[in-house]
Amino acid sequence: MPAKKGTGLLMVWVEVPDEIEDEFNKWYNEEHIAERLGIPGVLSAARYEAVSSGPKMLAFYELESSAIMESTEYLKVRNNPSDWTKRMNPGDVGTVYIRNVYEMIHPTDLTDEISASPMAPALQIGRMDIPPEVEGEWNEWYNTVYVPNYEKVPGVIRGRRFKAVVGDPQYLTVYEFEHEGASQT
Repeated sequence: MPAKKGTGLLMVWVEVPDEIEDEFNKWYNEEHIAERLGIPGVLSAARYEAVSSGPKMLAFYELESSAIMESTEYLKVRNNPSDWTKRMNPGDVGTVYIRNVYEMIHPTDLTDEISASPMAPALQIGRMDIPPEVEGEWNEWYNTVYVPNYEKVPGVIRGRRFKAVVGDPQYLTVYEFEHEGASQT
């Protein structure tokens, strides 16, 4: 079975003006995601809409590894945008635009179960910086106590942690949920 998840993530958070949101969504759904999924090493992609806090939209790309973002194939697509992409580029039209690349740090191994799993119906995202003087202790606690306990909550599929390769803050936690109400239980 082909991998659906890897050790890298590309996350793009964006808000766009109301007057272009319909066209922006059409571009993302009809052209942009399909184009990115055609790049070797881009394994899966999904779009999510925030139910609390923001930015409103998140494009979530599962990558074989974060190194895909520097591959010849990726750069060829990124550096040769279509006319529609030039008009809808989130970095240009977004009133809020955050683009980060991450590498997985927890779990430390990509299991077959994780690799084969589809994109989750809902997510909870945590982004944080940790002071250097407590970073080791914090990561140990987060990986061995906090995430495993959160994974026991009904409706939580799994938790994974990542470190930023591009962008900030430094750490990202992704909880995959069976439904958007899982964090309320």
